[in-house]
Amino acid sequence: MSQKPRRGHRPSAGSNSNRPRFWGRHAVTAALANPERRVRKVWGTREALAALQLPPVLPITFADVADLARMVPTDAPHQGLVIEVDPLEEIWLGDLLEQGAEDRRPLLVLDHITDPHNVGAILRSAAAFDALGIVTQDRHAPPESGSLARAASGALELVPWVRVVNLARALDEIGEAGFWRIGLTGEAKGTLGEVMGDTRPALVLGAEGEGMRQNTAAHCDELARLPISPKVESLNVSNAAAIALYAAISR
Repeated sequence: MSQKPRRGHRPSAGSNSNRPRFWGRHAVTAALANPERRVRKVWGTREALAALQLPPVLPITFADVADLARMVPTDAPHQGLVIEVDPLEEIWLGDLLEQGAEDRRPLLVLDHITDPHNVGAILRSAAAFDALGIVTQDRHAPPESGSLARAASGALELVPWVRVVNLARALDEIGEAGFWRIGLTGEAKGTLGEVMGDTRPALVLGAEGEGMRQNTAAHCDELARLPISPKVESLNVSNAAAIALYAAISR
């Protein structure tokens, strides 16, 4: 049987080719449970490994806490577990949009958000609020890493992540698929609740400080702000994403 041709804006080629190491109980157990993730090696303390159900063919190395600490960034909370994995297979935007054609789950688009802790936290919120997925530009987003997986607390294995070459063209395709593209910015006149209405929202967030690029904003249908107190200038982008997702599913 011939394979169905790929649809839509292509993912980046080879943007995530290095094998990352994950650490910590949530990131490790989620990776092991994900049938789409290939785990290459496991290191752990005897106590931590005893709590896992590992396939017999998986290479396992018993290590003490000090050995594991040398395998991860300084003071990283490895909780007795470190794994080496292959990056997940790239996803095509058209395939993701096709999956969401029959529902109204929100989509997240991240413009130049490069901090792995922020992207990890956004993935965690996306999983919590059942978002369709996230879309980033490959050259301006962090690769899969232990820090990102730790911040995502397992959500890296749950939320589809599309990396595209050109974010503006991807936004065009998202609009053609029936999403209402809403760029979040503190300078907008209308609030997210006023702008969103009964649409299928694609929520577009820019980097902290700089915000969305002008070209990204130009490819949105509407701009909106979160109705926060004037006492606070802005929110962390991961907090803004969580609030926007809650608003999207609470209509």
